[in-house]
Amino acid sequence: MHDFNDTIFALSSGGLPAGLAVVRISGPEALSATRILAGSLPEPRQAALKTIRTRNGLIVDQGLVLIFPGPASFTGEDCAEIHVHGGKAVVATLLGELASFEKCRLAEHGEFSRRALENGKMDLVEVEGLADLIAAETEMQRRLAVEHAAGGLSRLYEGWADRLTRARALIEAELDFADEDDVPGSVSDLIWADMAELQSELSAHLAGADFGEIVRDGLKVVIAGAPNAGKSSLMNVLARREVAIVTDIAGTTRDVLHIDLNIEGYAVKLYDTAGLRETKEVIEREGIKRALKTAAEADIILSLAEIGTEAQADFPGFDGRVFRIGTKSDIHPVDGEKYDLCISSATGAGLTALHQLLVNDLQTRSAALSLALPSRLRHRTLLTDSLETLTRAVNSVSAGLDIRAEFLRQSAHSLGRITGRVDVEDLLDVIFSEFCIGK
Repeated sequence: MHDFNDTIFALSSGGLPAGLAVVRISGPEALSATRILAGSLPEPRQAALKTIRTRNGLIVDQGLVLIFPGPASFTGEDCAEIHVHGGKAVVATLLGELASFEKCRLAEHGEFSRRALENGKMDLVEVEGLADLIAAETEMQRRLAVEHAAGGLSRLYEGWADRLTRARALIEAELDFADEDDVPGSVSDLIWADMAELQSELSAHLAGADFGEIVRDGLKVVIAGAPNAGKSSLMNVLARREVAIVTDIAGTTRDVLHIDLNIEGYAVKLYDTAGLRETKEVIEREGIKRALKTAAEADIILSLAEIGTEAQADFPGFDGRVFRIGTKSDIHPVDGEKYDLCISSATGAGLTALHQLLVNDLQTRSAALSLALPSRLRHRTLLTDSLETLTRAVNSVSAGLDIRAEFLRQSAHSLGRITGRVDVEDLLDVIFSEFCIGK
């Protein structure tokens, strides 16, 4: 990142050419540069039609100009937006003119959002939520991102951090003023019951991390089974296009194939894998190795077997749900005892039930959960750290108050790192590099 005293600008709308282009400007020179380009400034937060000119008087375009004086702006700095027609030449000229101003430069990835964080307009969870909102492709991803970007998760964590801070303050009061009459009661009576309750709340919240990550990243469903069990045919039917090559030759699928589905607003990542069998063929063996690795990382395995044969129930390293699917029900009688479901990719029989099976699984995972959920490995790791040290504080009854207070401090520190309140400088470059230019 460059100097935060620079004024930054960028195209904040979509790719060009387009009907409209929005150029965002933020920093100490944002308003003065905009005034020079537009001739005069409108009232704050009111759009005005202006003729945009270069400093040599050349007309660039006519467009809307808005200004947002700091600190009441997205970044907390003076900000401006210039809305012009989305032609490549128009935008290139406007950006080139802005670059000619002293201490003005093109923004880097996520720099507007980073300035919002640095100026206290957003915290780290809200920033991540904003990034997820921009990237959201399904309804549930959008809802989860909105919850995070709007501060729902942050308020929960800040409330917990406040309780930890109060507990530590009472401990310090007892340690420092144990002989004074104005210290109310014992620390044990005042805080340890609340800390035990907080421990339970943290544990229950952490239990929802799996579902939060599924909403954000997608439910990982792997189609596995013996060769010619109908795996690739099912993949093609669900994708509604020819994704996988289908032949009667065993071992046709050698690598892992992947498509994204949207099921009832949830992102579902569907994987087709090589047929599982003993083989000496080198390439096929590598395909089987990749199939088993993918299966071990799945949330659900659809274990396919042609009706009349055994569907594999156990997969190395996998401890999730396996659904035994009997295939080719158009040429075999349905067996309701041997399989959880029987389908035919040729006729479509059973596919509606398969769809409902996946929906039911998602609904079971989301039962009684709000969308104020941790959704990233970073959240899960720090919540686990916070819970572990809080548990040590609650359970270390024989330890001194100073030691238990230190455990509470460590627990609060981990919570603070989630929202970016403490010691996260090393994370910022990585997080903001994921943003698009102009955001």
